[in-house]
Amino acid sequence: MPADHVVVTTTVDKEATARNIATSAVEARLAACAQIVGPITSVYRWEGKVCTDYEWRVECKTAADRAGALEEFLNVRHTYALPEIVVTPIVGGSPRYLSWLVEQTR
Repeated sequence: MPADHVVVTTTVDKEATARNIATSAVEARLAACAQIVGPITSVYRWEGKVCTDYEWRVECKTAADRAGALEEFLNVRHTYALPEIVVTPIVGGSPRYLSWLVEQTR
């Protein structure tokens, strides 16, 4: 059974970029809200090397039918050549909150 609500997560290299993405996604009604977590330490392989960097995670809560548009939005605004964009279903939660989430993305 597909989820009606999701969290779309991305990471960026600067707090200002995270704030810009979070604010613009909410203003565009692609996300009801977004939390910024960071700095976090990310370890990853890129171009054959293991790298360690500080990043900020942006977690956008949205209606599932807005996830594709939000992903496109993030790809256009992202500074990374290959941005992390992960969609995670919300399988439960407060009915009032989940209704609000959908209302805010319309």
